[in-house]
Amino acid sequence: MKWTDSLDIAIELYDSNPDIDPKTINFVDLRNMVMALEEFSDDPNRCGERILEAIQMAWIEEAE
Repeated sequence: MKWTDSLDIAIELYDSNPDIDPKTINFVDLRNMVMALEEFSDDPNRCGERILEAIQMAWIEEAE
């Protein structure tokens, strides 16, 4: 997965962290969680606030 795969990342985060409320996570923690995903393989420097926002929104939708 790459940073642009926000929906796929959100699904993985939801499946691997069912006890975390995505509305309460900060971007630093979110970025670290994404980079820790086994399927993730992208340059950490390609990540920005917009990308993290998209991932967080997709995760919130997945959780609801």
